[in-house]
Amino acid sequence: MMDKDPIEPAAKAPSVNGRRVSTSRRVRSVSRLKRVSARLAAAARAGVLAISSIGCVAEIDAAGPSTSDSADELRCDVPSAGAAPLRRLTREQYDNTIRDLLGIEGHPSQGIAQDEKLAVFASNSVASVSRLAAEQYADVAEELAEQAAPRLIEQLACDRPALGDAACGAVFIERFGRRAYRRPLTSTETQRYLQLFRAAASFADGVRLSVTAMLQSANFVYHLELPAAAGNASVALLDSYQLASRLSYGLWNTMPDDALLRAAEEGRLASSEGLRGEAERLLDDDRAADAIASFHTQWLHLDTLATVGKDAQLYPEFDGALRQAMLRETLGFADYVIRRGDGKLNTLLTAPFTFADGPLLALYGAEPGAAPGQPVALNPKERAGLLTQAAFLSANAHRDQSSPIRRGLAVRQNVLCQMLPDPPANVNNTPPAPAPGATTRERFVEHTRDPRCAGCHTLIDPVGFAFENYDAIGRYRTLDNGLPVDAQGELSRVDEATHPVQGAVEMAHVLAESQDVRNCVARQWFRFALGRLEQQADACSLKRLEQSFERSDYDVRELLLGIVTSDAFRYARGAKQ
Repeated sequence: MMDKDPIEPAAKAPSVNGRRVSTSRRVRSVSRLKRVSARLAAAARAGVLAISSIGCVAEIDAAGPSTSDSADELRCDVPSAGAAPLRRLTREQYDNTIRDLLGIEGHPSQGIAQDEKLAVFASNSVASVSRLAAEQYADVAEELAEQAAPRLIEQLACDRPALGDAACGAVFIERFGRRAYRRPLTSTETQRYLQLFRAAASFADGVRLSVTAMLQSANFVYHLELPAAAGNASVALLDSYQLASRLSYGLWNTMPDDALLRAAEEGRLASSEGLRGEAERLLDDDRAADAIASFHTQWLHLDTLATVGKDAQLYPEFDGALRQAMLRETLGFADYVIRRGDGKLNTLLTAPFTFADGPLLALYGAEPGAAPGQPVALNPKERAGLLTQAAFLSANAHRDQSSPIRRGLAVRQNVLCQMLPDPPANVNNTPPAPAPGATTRERFVEHTRDPRCAGCHTLIDPVGFAFENYDAIGRYRTLDNGLPVDAQGELSRVDEATHPVQGAVEMAHVLAESQDVRNCVARQWFRFALGRLEQQADACSLKRLEQSFERSDYDVRELLLGIVTSDAFRYARGAKQ
């Protein structure tokens, strides 16, 4: 079904501005992209377990299936995997793929509709493609093909004078199509693209039209994971090329490289051992930094850092350079710990060192590292890991003050996987303005007095208050509005206990030792790598994942290797025969 790209025969391609472009072909391409999305959207939505909102007066449940049952009760002796929704490439994945496919840097996805989110991560598995969105894909494809065609022709290793344009066009279609579709083209696809190529006015026009069509195809725009029939089983092993794509987008956030496509061609991804070997190679490559950066940017809400505003009179130093230094610190720190350091979750959450540079050193009152690229020592009484870094603290704060609510909610939902409902519609969400003679804590305490708010805010605010030693840009403080800061906080309903904490550093150490946090981090990486929420059919994979994470002393690198070798990653639901 998916090999029927809408490519018109040569005679139907009129000239527009010197280029032979079929209007009907483009309309059919746009319509097909919309039609494919609409046809499969219902199945995609059905395949994802939605997070349910719960009343805060009730017990908090982490989203997703329980893994407390024994392996026997879960029937883990046969492969099982949740339904994989049909997903389009996210904006980041689109940009990275265009970079690696066409050699074009930048953000061409800015011409495409915003990503849809599933929980905290971009997924694009929720809504079908509108006609406007399909037109956007077509416009961007045409612009990219125009830019890329000269370079692609120059890089084509084919002797055109000796072989002729037709033969070299066939070589181009085969090689470029294999990379764009992340698999070899079928014979039908190849013939259709050859027809299009031969219809062009020139070799360059043939390249441009072929690239334009391929970039609009569902085979490029979507993660197409269509397993073979499963026989009497509920799931089937994904083919090697589908696994290669899952692997590269899970660990690189971009398309497979030639080495990974060769591994797929040679059948080396069919076993979990072969898959792990390629995964280790991908993690050793610097392209893994893109996926690690994407995960932490979304997990910690750092995607708001670029646009969050701060009061210029209160925080004059908060400029573009400081924003970039904040983001560079957190993403560089996470990449260092996971790929070059000890990989431990404990280090990510408690390390008294970082990779701050430029204006951020002044904000921290720290000295540069011993050498460029070396860790910077921080005051261990003031800083401990990701949650006390300026990027997280600034992104989860207001323009003129700190925000116990945003910071507390980020910990509850993203670090503990405890989902809370939205506030009542008739509640005023505007934060109380700073006032003389009152600290932030004193002004926000009203939340726990209002019965409409108290149920949730007794869970959120005590977590957020532990961050009160940090102002709206993450600078450490002991005074708030001229009054002593009270950073006494509380982590309730964590590992079925309540933990009083004095400040964010102490809280970070409690979180680092929490089994709830460890399991949540495993689930968050699972969601990121697979682009979906966990389902009951994933319970065995999650249970094994949590067990292997524990055996590794909570090494995030081993967690990632465990995800890509799990049944949930290697298998998908297939039609029973």
